[in-house]
Amino acid sequence: MSINGVSTTDQLPVVVIGAGPIGLAAAAHLVERGLEPLVLEAGPTAGSAVREWSHVRLFSTWGELVDPAGEKLLAPAGWVRPDASTYPTGGDWAEHYLQPLADVLGDKVRYGARVTGVARAGRDRIVDSGRDEQPFTVHIETADGREERITARAVIDASGTWTTPSPMGADGLPALGEKAAAGRISYRVPDLDDPAVRARYAGRRTAVIGSGASAFTALALLADLAKEEDGTHAVWVLRRGIGSNTYGGGEADQLPARGALGLRAKAAVEAGQASAATGFRTHAVEHDGNRLVLIAEGGRRLDPVDEVIVLTGFRPDLSFLSELRLGLDERLQAPTALAPLIDPNVHSCGTVYPHGVNELSHPEQDVYLVGMKSYGRAPTFLAMTGYEQVRSVTAAIAGDQEAAERVELTLPETGVCGGAGLFDEPQNAEQSGGGCCAAPTTLQIGTAAPVATSSGC
Repeated sequence: MSINGVSTTDQLPVVVIGAGPIGLAAAAHLVERGLEPLVLEAGPTAGSAVREWSHVRLFSTWGELVDPAGEKLLAPAGWVRPDASTYPTGGDWAEHYLQPLADVLGDKVRYGARVTGVARAGRDRIVDSGRDEQPFTVHIETADGREERITARAVIDASGTWTTPSPMGADGLPALGEKAAAGRISYRVPDLDDPAVRARYAGRRTAVIGSGASAFTALALLADLAKEEDGTHAVWVLRRGIGSNTYGGGEADQLPARGALGLRAKAAVEAGQASAATGFRTHAVEHDGNRLVLIAEGGRRLDPVDEVIVLTGFRPDLSFLSELRLGLDERLQAPTALAPLIDPNVHSCGTVYPHGVNELSHPEQDVYLVGMKSYGRAPTFLAMTGYEQVRSVTAAIAGDQEAAERVELTLPETGVCGGAGLFDEPQNAEQSGGGCCAAPTTLQIGTAAPVATSSGC
């Protein structure tokens, strides 16, 4: 429908789901292009998910964590970016950048608004007729339980994956007994500065399941605790063996703090503060008195532990997008054209190619999954990747296809090869690693590295 040649749909806002770093960057880019954003955030503040890991230090510097369009919006308010070479915690990021940016956006950000569904107005996913001409309807539930419907010209889903951590089961499903043992299992990096959390792990034996930067962080924190509290020990549970790329890129990583994090985990294992259980694919968890026993496929059992920290990645919540026609890779649940660039089964040396609207488009026009959510189940997402995504996507929504297809980002290399895929054959479980990048032998960590860092960003 149009009035005097102007589409009424074009007068509607672009709904951005999530007031995290990528969602707020999307809103800033929309404002820069003269478009009206409406950011819907389920939590009570900007960066609600980031605040849940406020104690964790990022492995990107401030210079890599501020979106250019966001900085332009903040400048008239007198905001000054922190030292670009320093590493903030999640709490620093939320307090000193995300919340100020949301405050500048004002009523363009709405809190306590949980998106429960997105569809085309008057069309379920089956209907073809006139589909692309219809605006989107976005259903929300407010903090007080009311339901509302918002009409939008386009939808940018930057809701992330924080609320849907993957379970410990090696088949992607909860291990048998995992739900029953929920009181002894955490899916987050522990905040050991919190006295209650510290007491939970001090002097105890904790299994850490996972092989990414979050697992490295947990191992490093527990190793530090072991130096202060006798009896503290971490059991690092790996589905694969320990090989040349187990600890990341080390000194070959162009993000020094990320490389240093893996080396700290390696140091913890070599110092005996953590032990490794390799080739262990968790099938079940059982109670042994007040302790837990992990059982692998095939019946292998680990010695009892007091606590379990599961850091096996995250996955996207696609339930509220079920009436949209999304083109998603059958393995990663990432956009079809993006998946080959980030697939950990085949990813090798070098960097993920910077990408934008061409890789993020779906059969349903004007809907985009960006940020961590665009990676589906793939790991190692960087904030600057998301900033480039929304720069491109917002340009496309504004009709500037040339800018949308232009690449304006160079990503750092990881120094890691994943050419061996994600699965070791049992007979190779102890020595597998594959790939072409030799791991550094030194454990010296540069002074620029922070004490603890996070996966992602």
